[in-house]
Amino acid sequence: MDAWSENIQKHLWFCNSCGNEVCTTIWSSYHPLLMDEMKEIAGCKFFSLTETPEDYTIIVDEEGFKELPESEHLSVAEATWLALNVVSGGGSATNSQPIGVTKIAKSVIAPLADHNISVFMLSTYQTDFILVRERDLPMVMHTLSSEFTLLRVINGETVAANSLGVTNGFVKPKLVPRPIIHPLSSPSNMFCVTSLDPDTLPSVATLLMDVMFYSGGMKEPGASSEDSGHIRFFSFSLIEGYISLVMDEQTTPRFPNNVLFTSASGELWKMVRIGGQPLGFDECGIVAQISEPLATADIPAYYISTFKFDHALVPEENIQSVIGALRTNESAGQ
Repeated sequence: MDAWSENIQKHLWFCNSCGNEVCTTIWSSYHPLLMDEMKEIAGCKFFSLTETPEDYTIIVDEEGFKELPESEHLSVAEATWLALNVVSGGGSATNSQPIGVTKIAKSVIAPLADHNISVFMLSTYQTDFILVRERDLPMVMHTLSSEFTLLRVINGETVAANSLGVTNGFVKPKLVPRPIIHPLSSPSNMFCVTSLDPDTLPSVATLLMDVMFYSGGMKEPGASSEDSGHIRFFSFSLIEGYISLVMDEQTTPRFPNNVLFTSASGELWKMVRIGGQPLGFDECGIVAQISEPLATADIPAYYISTFKFDHALVPEENIQSVIGALRTNESAGQ
């Protein structure tokens, strides 16, 4: 049986900024912490920063949240979130094989949507994190306990999770069709999903700062989400010592040779952006609307939610069939 691993000791905050100067301050504060040899023992262990045409989305744990600078340009979502991920074989996330967002679409994401639990996704080079509100954890555990072994990670040790006292009282939801109700667009970019050795981070920290904050100019809060041309998108995550990067293929040549990890096939990815206006945090089922058709078609995907929009990355050769499948579901919702 697959194991449901819960990092429930990690309280996460979603933050948003349209100001480059705020994010450069954040990076300047964090990257010495992230490069510290003791990062596995103390300091920020969950840090993710994603750039979109509209703004930057920052996800940090409790330690990292304390380091955020005060600024009128920085918005913080009200709720605290927990990072969950599915691992195979009943082990911890660090020594098990990643499952993939489409592989858990029907067993995890869809049931949570059926119970009106809002989720955010953060796919990385190593695994897929499902973010849920802390207050929804009892319902999450109730929903998934019949299919998965529930685990929690405490001080690096994986132990069985209790049920939080929840054994009954929840009504089984009535399953309904899940058509796509938000506009879709596909930029012309091709993207790479990659990683690098944490030991090389000091040598490329300045380059990362330039790529993220100085190459694209200031953010425009009203930037169009329907632009089907080339867009700015870059995602950096350092979680429990593992680095993940998503970048335009045109950005990769800026990095020194042999620094970035790539697959043997050199696979490239195309993006589907979800949303015509900011999606917010309360709507349920958006990830399920996208991931279920991809799961049915057996198409792998990375999925990255941000403060305002969602982004699915699929293999370049599958983009036309993906768009066709999603457009069919989109029409069903109109």
